Amino acid sequence: MKRRDQFMTVARSGGTERHPSERVGDFKEYKTALTEAEASQQASRCMDCGTPFCHVGEVFDQVKIGCPVYNLIPEWNLLVEEGRFQEALDRLLETNNFPEFTGRVCPAPCEGSCTLSIHEPAVAIKDIERTIIDIGFEKGWVVPRIPAIRSTRSIAIVGSGPAGLAAADQLNQAGHQVTVYEREDRIGGLLTYGIPAMKLDKEVVQRRVDLLEAEGIHFRTNVTIGADITLETLEAEYDAVILCVGATEPRKLTDAPTRGVGYAMDYLTGVTRHVLSQEPLSADHDAKDKDILVIGGGDTGADCVATALRQRCRSVVQFGKHEQPGTTRATGNMWPDTPSLYSIDYGYAEALQQFGRDPREYLIAIKRFTTSESGQVTGVWTIQTTKTKNESGTVIFEEIEGSDRYFPVDQVWIAIGFSGVEENVLEHLAVASERGKIKTTRYATNRPGVFAAGDARRGQSLIVWAIREGREVAEAVGQYLKAMQQTG
Repeated sequence: MKRRDQFMTVARSGGTERHPSERVGDFKEYKTALTEAEASQQASRCMDCGTPFCHVGEVFDQVKIGCPVYNLIPEWNLLVEEGRFQEALDRLLETNNFPEFTGRVCPAPCEGSCTLSIHEPAVAIKDIERTIIDIGFEKGWVVPRIPAIRSTRSIAIVGSGPAGLAAADQLNQAGHQVTVYEREDRIGGLLTYGIPAMKLDKEVVQRRVDLLEAEGIHFRTNVTIGADITLETLEAEYDAVILCVGATEPRKLTDAPTRGVGYAMDYLTGVTRHVLSQEPLSADHDAKDKDILVIGGGDTGADCVATALRQRCRSVVQFGKHEQPGTTRATGNMWPDTPSLYSIDYGYAEALQQFGRDPREYLIAIKRFTTSESGQVTGVWTIQTTKTKNESGTVIFEEIEGSDRYFPVDQVWIAIGFSGVEENVLEHLAVASERGKIKTTRYATNRPGVFAAGDARRGQSLIVWAIREGREVAEAVGQYLKAMQQTG
């Protein structure tokens, strides 16, 4: 009988990370995939799980469980354990259009719902997933799948992020004619310009785009909806239109100086554009020898920290209004919910190496900015706070008297999230909306034949949710096209 005690005897291990002092000198990926042998060993930790929750992919009230695209994790882990990587790849691609993206940048809610994670480190699901797809490309198993039969139906997709690309892939494989419109000069949306290259190499994105193009999808770049083409034109030329325009309207910070203060996504986009094309870098996007402040404690803020370090900033600090997470789950964050735990991600490890400290400041509030005579930001006065909840559950922040501190600052990047679809885009589209999001009924907007998916419909979310939205809107559009055919 095959041993099934690896979940007790094999320690968790992810891919190899380049040393922080080395990787901070370039924008190459900081982490490599597992070897086949390592992946097989890690997959063995998944076996003999009584009741897996990793693949559930549902939200119950506020509890988020498992993989939103329903990856068949135990099934492909078994195949990986047995060294059957090509079969594992086939199983993985049944549910996930782009595992090379999720295997690199998804925060892995599946691992938070891993049964083993109740008492031990979770199975390294994300690293195994990346290894499967990377091996698939290396060995030539991933090849263009050109539909044998084409329909006469055509679909326009506005936006080439993960939702738009997933919808395009599904509809193209169903045999329809698909054209994707993108306002930037490269396909990929935030995959290309919003996620730094050290997390997701842009050649990895382009490799997938080239594959989709070989399969028959048409891409049109440098086309802005509302400026270069109207929604009415798309409605007239195509049988259906899908809006995957994202939710990139940044939340504003009031009472901030106008000079030296900008938005995180502008910074990350500008730097990535420079890295990709070597076009001149704006002085506003150059952190060299500057004191950098990042406002916002999420992943986008962390990417700003890592980017500033690569530009040789003089110092960097990241402000968060909430408390530092614990190393174990809080009472209100029990398994199988996605865990909120303290961790040292790649950028923070690099800051520790360079400056000897974690750059994050918790429970901190800005009292006021200081500026030069010309209005350029020079620093911030802050105060520490306490966080409590009243009887109705409302969070209350109270200042701690005497905890004032001053931070010298040359550049501030605001990374406090997004409020919804960009206002000018939403105004042009003239579809029903609610709180900055496009309002839909089973992905259909109030305009006949016009659908929406991804962050534009759901609000700011994860790449894996965007892929699920893309797959589901494609199904909705397929049903719509079928109904059109039946009614003549």
